[in-house]
Amino acid sequence: MPIDGARTDDFLEHFSDGRPQREATRALALEAPVAIEINGIGYAVMMATPTDLADYALGFCLSEQLIASPAEFVSAEASEVPHGGWMLRIQLSSKGAGPLLERARLRLAEGSCGLCGIESLEQVLRPLQTIEGALAVTDDAVFSALAGLNGQQPLGALTRAAHAAAFCTPAGEIVMVREDVGRHNAFDKLLGGLGRAGIDPATGFVLLTARCSFELVQKAIIARVSLLVTISAASSLAVDQARAHGLRLMTLARPDSLLES
Repeated sequence: MPIDGARTDDFLEHFSDGRPQREATRALALEAPVAIEINGIGYAVMMATPTDLADYALGFCLSEQLIASPAEFVSAEASEVPHGGWMLRIQLSSKGAGPLLERARLRLAEGSCGLCGIESLEQVLRPLQTIEGALAVTDDAVFSALAGLNGQQPLGALTRAAHAAAFCTPAGEIVMVREDVGRHNAFDKLLGGLGRAGIDPATGFVLLTARCSFELVQKAIIARVSLLVTISAASSLAVDQARAHGLRLMTLARPDSLLES
């Protein structure tokens, strides 16, 4: 059965043991440019898997701090455009659109040369609100969520080329999973899915099949997630940012071990 977010293609398979080459068919995770337009303003073009785009739209706006809550999000409309891209048109309330022009201007500066100038650096490393009242989550709960995650990644299982972001209860039950070729996109889709379902991210923990970068830690802090668990290692800035803002961080999560920063 076809899975959303994937297609098949033909390849030539090579072997190291002298066997002759042969044709092989493999599933590929879809990756496409998604142009994000917010209240009529071109805001960003992201490379993403074009699934769960309504969730992505809301999660992206929350992570960008264009809105403070899902209540300020009005609508999102996704449409495929020629040459394999997608247009994602988002409408925010007048209250939610307040920071839009300034953030759009900043993103233009960031996009031109990576990071430009003192102002951009200060924006990226801006202080965030410290997380208070962390949830009590046991190691057993984390290992339970890890054990259950493989069975809830259909796109990843088919293609071996997609990241997953899972929201889990403090007891380790997986409530929601979103997938994407990009780890940041998967997290944004998850946050948007939670917002559309009326679930507060602060009531559980997040498990990511990804390297733990600064940006993922920042998204978790903005969403008020008190525990972030990642399959791969963390960067130095990710650890520093988590410690500075009260985020409990577990990385290199394996079936029998993990590291807590």
